Amino acid sequence: MILGTAGHIDHGKTALVRALTGIDCDRLDEEKRRGITIELGFAFTPLPNGEALGIVDVPGHERFVKAMVSGAGGMDMVMLVIAADEGIMPQTREHMEICALLGISAGFVALTKCDLVDADWLGLVLDDIADFTRGTFLDGAPVFQVSAATGQGIEDVRRYVCEQALLLPARQRGDVFRLPIDRVFTLKGHGTVVTGTVVSGSLRSGEEVMLMPAQNLSRARSLQCHGKLVENVTSGHRCAINVQGLEVNDIERGYVLTRPHDLIPSRRWIVRLACLESSPRPLRHRAEIHFHHGTRECLARMIFFGRDKLAPGESALAEVRFREDMVGVFNDHCVLRGGAPLRTLAGGVLIDPMPPQLRGKPEEKRKRLVLLESLSQLQAKAATASDLLETALALRENEGAGETELKLLTGLDAADISTALRHLCAQGKALCFDEEKKRWISAPVFERLLTLCLERTAALHARDPLTNAFARGALTAGWADALPDKLAAAVLGHALRRGRLVSEGNGLRLAEHKVRLAANTSAIRQKILDACRQGGASPPNMPGMLAELEISEKEALPVLKLLCEEKALVKVREGLYYDAEVLASILEKVAQWFQKHESLDIANLKEIIGLSRRYLIALMEYMDKERITVRVGDARKQRTR
Repeated sequence: MILGTAGHIDHGKTALVRALTGIDCDRLDEEKRRGITIELGFAFTPLPNGEALGIVDVPGHERFVKAMVSGAGGMDMVMLVIAADEGIMPQTREHMEICALLGISAGFVALTKCDLVDADWLGLVLDDIADFTRGTFLDGAPVFQVSAATGQGIEDVRRYVCEQALLLPARQRGDVFRLPIDRVFTLKGHGTVVTGTVVSGSLRSGEEVMLMPAQNLSRARSLQCHGKLVENVTSGHRCAINVQGLEVNDIERGYVLTRPHDLIPSRRWIVRLACLESSPRPLRHRAEIHFHHGTRECLARMIFFGRDKLAPGESALAEVRFREDMVGVFNDHCVLRGGAPLRTLAGGVLIDPMPPQLRGKPEEKRKRLVLLESLSQLQAKAATASDLLETALALRENEGAGETELKLLTGLDAADISTALRHLCAQGKALCFDEEKKRWISAPVFERLLTLCLERTAALHARDPLTNAFARGALTAGWADALPDKLAAAVLGHALRRGRLVSEGNGLRLAEHKVRLAANTSAIRQKILDACRQGGASPPNMPGMLAELEISEKEALPVLKLLCEEKALVKVREGLYYDAEVLASILEKVAQWFQKHESLDIANLKEIIGLSRRYLIALMEYMDKERITVRVGDARKQRTR
């Protein structure tokens, strides 16, 4: 567990931590010279079970709230420090608001410098604290009267903190390893070292890591926790990691250390924002603000939906657009600051770190916003894993999602995701369309794609009624252009298994589709078929025959295509069609010839079937194309030999 301090400047936070742990968190020369905390400080104290409690000491000056937010992001419990001689001050209020916005729900109050005031004044300050904490997460929390100078109350605080460290339930953090970096430095003989609080997952010494969002690969050469080398670190640990192959200049505070490809960078987030009641101004649509997430601060622009501002005390979904890549996970907390001078205006919870585009037709945009609102409500009431996954998959629409995306979209770990997916698949609410890469899609989205596929097939049948079946590429044109290949194939396969499509030769058709010729087309079919059959081994040249029968090429082409699909005719070459039975008889004679001869030439074929050279050459080329024969010089050999 991580305990953090909060409170106004010069209220004794650092002195109290030193009294509790014996560690001075002010390590900079400037901090010692000026007597104020500027950067985050870190200490630890042993627990009765042999583990160590990490402590983060934050600066209290209003100019260093940025550093305070960076430190508060990893806290499990806060020690709100209030000086008895000054009482509640501006940064007391702002720090308290920041802790609430970051989702911290446990803590206590340390009333310092009690040796400097009399009992009457102390009573007034205690009344103010009770009023101040009423209705907050510190409502009813213990207030310890302490003095770092005399030691008053220090043991009581230490005892309480140790008890709470063992009693407080661990926060649900998921299994994506994330270390938001708050310090980076070079250690002689070791190289570059980064420090931070592990907010989720775990890491072993020697594992490969990636610096995000820069996407630089490295390796965790060694791990240190509270001054000791360890083999692994897990969520809630303060740790230092010696990273291989990275220079100090490659790393910035706010970067995140993770495993390769576990986090996906994005420049757009959907966040549920809550404007503080104490905010001096509303948040304006398209306004630029200072956005704090983890240990990172960056400029961002807020886009509201259907409103031009968010007034103090109001809450709404908003799209946050960044100037640079950000990485986050569902249910992460953030803080928004703005104005001059800078002050905390609002906080938010990350709803979608990889949101769909909220453009397109109005009804599509409304549908996506409804799903995002639904996901926001599920976050607020700590919904089941199945509900979260069902909504997240619906938002992914045609893309679907794999395990990596689902971890980021729901904040769940791999085991919970696997169990929930089995449950959704059994209920027919989701399905796996890529077994190799393990990618899932929402069942309603899949059904919509199936409907589009069947509508496309029906349109092809209506446009070309004499074609019995169409190639798979023709059936997927349009609706599947931007889909993963495996997903388009899964839709076709599903339609075949359901009997909605049937396989016909090398193509597919609707199960209910039958070629039905119009009366005049049926007559054309019969005339062409009769003419080819009457020609026998010397069928008529098609253009001449059509002219004689007074049939246009436009009328004849679909009929000829249908006759070939029905295998009544065989196209030997352009303009030359044989009756299927006549051609089969010719090929049988050729097969009998090869039983006694090694090769076949034009003269031999003429001897067999007695046709003119025009037909003989066409038949020879047809047999080559159909891989019955292979040309060797001027003769042919049977390909099977």
